[in-house]
Amino acid sequence: MIDRIHVPLLFSYGSLQQEGVQLATFGRRLAGSADALVGFAQAIVQSEDPEFAATSGKTHHPIVRFSDNAEDRVQGTVFEVSEAELVDADAYEADACKRIVATLASGAQAWILLPTPIFR
Repeated sequence: MIDRIHVPLLFSYGSLQQEGVQLATFGRRLAGSADALVGFAQAIVQSEDPEFAATSGKTHHPIVRFSDNAEDRVQGTVFEVSEAELVDADAYEADACKRIVATLASGAQAWILLPTPIFR
């Protein structure tokens, strides 16, 4: 039996898709492919974090919320990352998000970062 190396997947629907944010967060440009988050809806909110605005170049950013509607889809990119890069993604989002696993439209299971108010 051959052990398979598990490569974590990280799904981004927002600023982690931007090359500048990837370079600042991970020190490299991530390779990824288009996919969609099923059963979630997207909204745009204003960021209160000046560091986020400086890194992303934006004052507003997308968030997602569980909709419980299988017809809802949020388009984005799924990236292969290391365990250390998952920690970097958590640090980039700071206290604004919590990381959970979700099944994407492709059937892949990936980490996603959801706004923490959902969990309060």
